[in-house]
Amino acid sequence: MSTPFPFTAVVGQDDLRLALLLNAVSPAVGGVLVRGEKGTAKSTAVRALSALLPEVDVVPGCRFSCDPGSPDPACPDGPHAPGASGSRPARMVELPVGASEDRLVGALDIERALSEGVKAFEPGLLADAHRGILYVDEVNLLHDHLVDLLLDAAAMGASYVEREGVSVRHASRFLLVGTMNPEEGELRPQLLDRFGLTVEVAASREPDQRVEVVRRRLAYDDDPAGFAARWAGEEAAVRQRVVAARALLPSVRLGDGALRQIAATCAAFEVDGMRADIVMARTATALAAWAGRSDVLAEDVRQAALLALPHRRRRNPFDAPGLDEDKLDETLEEFGGQDPGDDDPDDPGPGGGPGGQPEPGDAPGGDGDTAARPEAGEGGEPRPSGAGEQSPVRAAEPFRAKVLSVPGLGEGAAGRRSRARTEHGRTTGARRPRGALTKLHLAATVRAAAPHQRARGRSGPGLVVRRDDLRQATREGREGNLVLFVVDASGSMAARRRMGAVKGAVLSLLLDAYQRRDKVGLVTFRGSAADVALPPTSSVDAAAARLESLPTGGRTPLAAGLLRAHEVLRVERLRDPARRALVVVVTDGRATGGPEPVALASRAARLFAAEQVASVVVDCESGPVRLGLAGRLADELGGTAVTLDELRADSIAGLVKDVQRRAA
Repeated sequence: MSTPFPFTAVVGQDDLRLALLLNAVSPAVGGVLVRGEKGTAKSTAVRALSALLPEVDVVPGCRFSCDPGSPDPACPDGPHAPGASGSRPARMVELPVGASEDRLVGALDIERALSEGVKAFEPGLLADAHRGILYVDEVNLLHDHLVDLLLDAAAMGASYVEREGVSVRHASRFLLVGTMNPEEGELRPQLLDRFGLTVEVAASREPDQRVEVVRRRLAYDDDPAGFAARWAGEEAAVRQRVVAARALLPSVRLGDGALRQIAATCAAFEVDGMRADIVMARTATALAAWAGRSDVLAEDVRQAALLALPHRRRRNPFDAPGLDEDKLDETLEEFGGQDPGDDDPDDPGPGGGPGGQPEPGDAPGGDGDTAARPEAGEGGEPRPSGAGEQSPVRAAEPFRAKVLSVPGLGEGAAGRRSRARTEHGRTTGARRPRGALTKLHLAATVRAAAPHQRARGRSGPGLVVRRDDLRQATREGREGNLVLFVVDASGSMAARRRMGAVKGAVLSLLLDAYQRRDKVGLVTFRGSAADVALPPTSSVDAAAARLESLPTGGRTPLAAGLLRAHEVLRVERLRDPARRALVVVVTDGRATGGPEPVALASRAARLFAAEQVASVVVDCESGPVRLGLAGRLADELGGTAVTLDELRADSIAGLVKDVQRRAA
């Protein structure tokens, strides 16, 4: 077994370390979501935490890690005889992004159930993680139904498996930690809310601290065991402090003044529901226990707000998580005043406990790295320039867009846009399994096995089932698509002051793509060329940022825009052949610049029709006299044209329009 990097050797990242330690003290806080750029020690810190957790007492031989002092009466391996006891280190279980539902919650041995008449259950990762840590790297890439299952288990402290008339329940209480890179896409707001705390991490911009990071990493890589030995004293001190804080936690008093501050803070920041209040109360209590105090102070409430509220105050997916600390201080001062025992009323108290104990996690945010991190979309993105360029205009207010879906039945990644064969959804039939059986169609399996019972010499109560009898249930649900936006940024669009409305429409479609779990890409064309402003990605935030800074002006190289989009689709098809594409061309249909621009655009459009790529043209033409060029373009693409007004879900122009393929 490899030697993990010591938790106390992680340089900086004080907020991250404090949030993890608070959950180690009080798992009821609800876990941690760690957001940040790649290479910021997210996974390193999480994997190192397990070494700081005390050993757990378990019933020997119990696959579900029952506590011998209070075994689970419903444990599938029970009932347990009193007195038997053993111990083992706390586990850290990793949930892979590509895991199946059976791997997460456990699987029933259907073949044994049918042939022997017994309920045979194989525990999953939720059972392995009981009384330990469940770590999900890139949690934003995990399928929604798996996220729902593990968050439900985290909230209820138990896992329920209900399948084919067999019911299994077992305890599953764990510290849930998820890490994610926002550039790869966001979590849905309702899932964000299920994580107790969130932390934003970024690499330090301080040269001395970066030097120390490299120095420690190289020393660890050269001699992991020796490096860990040098930090053994610090690790033991933090481990003892976690144990002491756990023992103190039940006696920590959360007074009415602190509760009033918590309620006022959640109300001031307009968070939805009551989960934020409860999480803040538990976090403030854990902070007091970690600091060795039996009373919750105003500084604990403040720090709890900084950890528990940023991800809960987002009003839409494009809002950056964060908290106005001046407003927070004003609210805390207005409601509750200064608590007894606080030595410095002007100190907001995000640092360590009394006495300045220099333990890891005591001084979150001390280096100010998070504030120094550039916003998404910054960092020298290329901006086109040329004659006739006009400054970017702000997008109009987004609206709820109509559903645009790809026709037919796909087999892409789970999502919410187009019909597809999926692992979850309504059952539509049965087939022979291709590879491992994942969803048994019980009735079809019985029908396949029944005619052969006499030939197989059946003599007992169960069916004699062979592998060839098993049938996989086919289910229909929804898939996510690649929505590729091809946006006209030429002077003909800007001249009529339409770009604000156009950006608002594209922003609305991006919001719809976010909610439907799509990948998005952005191609723009103007002047004499087309640019891939954003390669296909799951981060609609990045697409919105590129759109906001999009300049306009110049001629309209429509053919160049379509050809560049066609090339993007070709490359993406090689990377992800199962994900179907929906091309959204936002233009007034004009084509200017270069020789025969109209004929070139027509030939480029027919490439999409020949490959039966689903497409829709958002017609941006306005004014009393309309040429209908966007409609002609839609015909050549083999798609559909809609106006900006028809794109609204509440438009009186008609019902929801699906994208339809037309004959070339």
